[in-house]
Amino acid sequence: MAKRRKNGEGMIRKRSDGRWECRVVVGYDDKGLPITKNVLAHTKTECAEKLEKLKEEYRPPSTRCKPDMLFGDWVEFWYENYSKPAIRPLTQRNYENRIYGHIIPEIGKIPLNKLTQNDLQQFYARLKRNGRKKYVEKYGTGLSDRMVRACHASCRMALEKAVAEGLIRVNPAIGCKLPPKKAREMQVLTREELQRFLIQAKFEGYYEVFLLDLATGLRRGELMALQWDDLNFKTGVLNVNKQVYDVRGQLQISTPKTKNSVRKIVLPPAVVAVLREYKKTVNSRWMFPSPVKEDCPITPGVVRRRLQLILEHAGCKHVRFHDLRHTFATLALENGMDVKTLSAMLGHVSAATTLDIYTHITDDMRLTAAANIDRGIGKAAPQEDASEPGQETAPAQAEKPRMTDFKPYVGRKRRSGTGCVSEINDHLFEGRYSPKWPDGKKHARNVYAHTREECEEKLKVLIVEMKAEIAEAQRLKDLGEGDGRPLEGKGGKRTRKKK
Repeated sequence: MAKRRKNGEGMIRKRSDGRWECRVVVGYDDKGLPITKNVLAHTKTECAEKLEKLKEEYRPPSTRCKPDMLFGDWVEFWYENYSKPAIRPLTQRNYENRIYGHIIPEIGKIPLNKLTQNDLQQFYARLKRNGRKKYVEKYGTGLSDRMVRACHASCRMALEKAVAEGLIRVNPAIGCKLPPKKAREMQVLTREELQRFLIQAKFEGYYEVFLLDLATGLRRGELMALQWDDLNFKTGVLNVNKQVYDVRGQLQISTPKTKNSVRKIVLPPAVVAVLREYKKTVNSRWMFPSPVKEDCPITPGVVRRRLQLILEHAGCKHVRFHDLRHTFATLALENGMDVKTLSAMLGHVSAATTLDIYTHITDDMRLTAAANIDRGIGKAAPQEDASEPGQETAPAQAEKPRMTDFKPYVGRKRRSGTGCVSEINDHLFEGRYSPKWPDGKKHARNVYAHTREECEEKLKVLIVEMKAEIAEAQRLKDLGEGDGRPLEGKGGKRTRKKK
């Protein structure tokens, strides 16, 4: 009589056709009925090996984790099972860049229970010194303080879960010395800059986009996701209920950032009037449709690059798209909007968030309010330049913004084949050349410099080099030895075909 196998070990039998079959219960359905899987093999030994692999595949994840497993395996397990399901696709991409680009290659081979604080500290030091793998010419060899802190956050959260699961006793990430946390400098456009900016935006065909953003403080993804059905022209109410973002070249539509981000905003009548006229020129359900993709909004990346060009042409300081949101909030507070209302318009979780971000503005408002109260109860000292003894001078009226005489920048059209140069910020210029290669596609490369003149010279050299590469790629393609793409190591993929 054959020995009976234990529950969960599965069964092995020889079929009438001579093959061996293994069968095992891998779970139960909603009705409590067993779910079975089977494998076939020519020998009993081979069948038993396949059975073990099958059981391992369907074993609960938690039972596969051991204290001595590699830290890289644990981080990957933690991300796939605990972190990834709870975050958005764009955030997933950021996590994966850190985990698979830095954490696993650097410290992934260390056993989980052997990882020390010193290992992590040295890892962060290497990232800060020479951790950058892309855009080295543009940003240098070391990663930013923010990126180092983000890598630490991923390690800390993964190790916290390992402690909770009983795999390790203490979290070695606790107590690590990190680069100081620096808040991004908030910049706002002045009233005169706003005038020049909107004049230039109108000339370049982006007036309605930026006017609406400056009137509402919408996030970039929220602005691009707007459809005409979201706006009630009679009441001026704008429904913000979705956002768009780019994930590896594919546009994704989702709900906004937080629950509070789903909101209604009442637009000023003048903005509604502008949008009503603008709608007559748009044949799309999207408020700001893409000029090249059918039934698709403008991508966030395109409008970000367009912003920088308009700022440059208008002679304004270079600000991020998010700084337009700061500009709206600053102007709203300065013109008397209360913090609670502003917080609701911005979609913040609470007014405390708004107060924290715009504390410098609200401090000035409190000082002004105190001065007004002081004058109201008669305790303000008389002005020395009073027209008559004992008579106070009336408070100075706020100076009305002077209308600018700015004329939109027309610019000069660059000759075909000379690339383009744009100013990224106050100290960095980017040169770009994107010719068509023999594979029929455009492949771009960039150069960077601290002055426009230096960038133009670098761009000339780049164009000569790329033209030589294109000629070589064409020659190889004609000989049947290449596919017409850029060579590997030169900013593209391998040209030669595999033999």
